[in-house]
Amino acid sequence: MKSGIRLLASTLAAAAGILFATQAGAGILGTKHDFSAASYGSTQICIFCHAPHNAQTIPEAPLWNHQSTTATYTLYSGPGTMNAAKGQPGAVSKLCMSCHDGTVAIGNFGTITTDTHYVTGKSLMGTDLSNDHPIGFIYDAALVALDSGLVSPATVVTAGLPLFSSKMECSTCHGVHDDVNKPFLRKTNAASALCLTCHIK
Repeated sequence: MKSGIRLLASTLAAAAGILFATQAGAGILGTKHDFSAASYGSTQICIFCHAPHNAQTIPEAPLWNHQSTTATYTLYSGPGTMNAAKGQPGAVSKLCMSCHDGTVAIGNFGTITTDTHYVTGKSLMGTDLSNDHPIGFIYDAALVALDSGLVSPATVVTAGLPLFSSKMECSTCHGVHDDVNKPFLRKTNAASALCLTCHIK
């Protein structure tokens, strides 16, 4: 039985890795994404986001099992050429925002829709993203041509920051399954290394 559970967890992690392309690391166990000991409806680790059976059909999310957000967001309103290309967060980002926008409870997974445990504190992004790094915009050669302070998208992807349908999303900078570089960053931001992957300064 235990080997079967380990095999299932390994399969789910591999499937999720296709989407989120996380680097090898410590995994979710013991991180803030590990709700198994939090009395949110299950003692399993993966079940809050993924299910082996009866999962939702969401192309961007393998075996997705969490209630999705339907929120509309106030977008980044600061300076920069990204204003011209901004859009609502894409489906990949809405997977993250399903908890982090505060509109859907952490324990609303599977058929559960009545959980009352919501993200709080610094992890709560809300629906006003006007003062947060923009997401949901196309990061392509045309954008780089408008802003010479940006690195080419091919270089960004090669450096380990994936784009999703050519768009920058939450998962471009954050790897939900790996918290080695806190908070779930795809690479260290020591000396602004993460920022400088995209920005020439």
